[in-house]
Amino acid sequence: MINYTHNIQKSNLSIYDPIDEKDVNLFIPTQELQKILEKSLIGLSLKDLPLRTRSKKVKTEICNALGYPVPTSFKRSRPRFLGQNFDVYTQKSMNVQIWNEDVDGNRRYVFLRTSEDDIIDSVKIISGDELVQYDRTGKLTQKYQARMKSYDEDICSSDDTVLVQNWRDKNTKDLLDVNVASFPQKNELLGIRKIYELLAPLVGKDMPILGVIQERNRGAYLQDLICSRLGYCHSTDDGKYPDLKNQLLEVKLQTSPTIDLGLHSPEDGEKVFSSEGVTFTSKDVRYAIFDGLVQGESVVLRRLYLVTGEELPKYFPLFEGMKTNKKIQIPLPRDFFTQH
Repeated sequence: MINYTHNIQKSNLSIYDPIDEKDVNLFIPTQELQKILEKSLIGLSLKDLPLRTRSKKVKTEICNALGYPVPTSFKRSRPRFLGQNFDVYTQKSMNVQIWNEDVDGNRRYVFLRTSEDDIIDSVKIISGDELVQYDRTGKLTQKYQARMKSYDEDICSSDDTVLVQNWRDKNTKDLLDVNVASFPQKNELLGIRKIYELLAPLVGKDMPILGVIQERNRGAYLQDLICSRLGYCHSTDDGKYPDLKNQLLEVKLQTSPTIDLGLHSPEDGEKVFSSEGVTFTSKDVRYAIFDGLVQGESVVLRRLYLVTGEELPKYFPLFEGMKTNKKIQIPLPRDFFTQH
């Protein structure tokens, strides 16, 4: 068990010093971060404190919990906890307000719920990619969408992007013990044609509809099926883009005419992450789009369209990015703090 608090204390780093996500001794994984913050913040009273004082008290307690020195004054950095890549929102209502910036898909958002007596009683951490899914206003600047089209046959790009082709090894190792949420490795990354070959047998199968508003649960169910087909022992969903980071694979189950691409346009070439000295962009991500048909209590997987981000607009025309106001408001679902 890594003692992150101790390691950060010994490092002499401030909350503004960036840490590489691959630094396993200093960058705190989301699940561990949530446990640490739950232990230190739940029960903290903010009663009768002015807004600015409340904010400072919360950030001070977080610094203490994570092992960071408390700054004399907190700077207006983006995100506020730059070193661990997260922002903090203290919520009595379920309406999130974000001022003067867009939701960042790769950033972590820490939500603290307070009771009627202004005592913190719950902690929930999600990524920007997850947060944007709750937007129903259509006002997020970087919320990208594409038009879903149905084809008479399955589709697969002829090959990966040139960067991916030149980087990956042709022979891959067994993926049974590999974490699907880990960064891609040369000897783990399957070619797009191989992925298509492994996923094609899912076409024609049906899966439970899981209720008309359970899109996220349906997506998780499909991801479990995909991970099993690709050879992983476990399916892990860290809420980040792309869904299966180890395979540069984003998964979409479409039962509607609009593909919600969230904060990432597949054609803009924006950096997604770097691994083994190579920077992957949105063009390199592979999109597995399943054309689903709702029949009674099931969704039938009719077609599989597996394309690179570079080729996606050729098959599914992109809508123009939407505009936003200076304040973004996102309503969280009632069961947000109890979801697992």
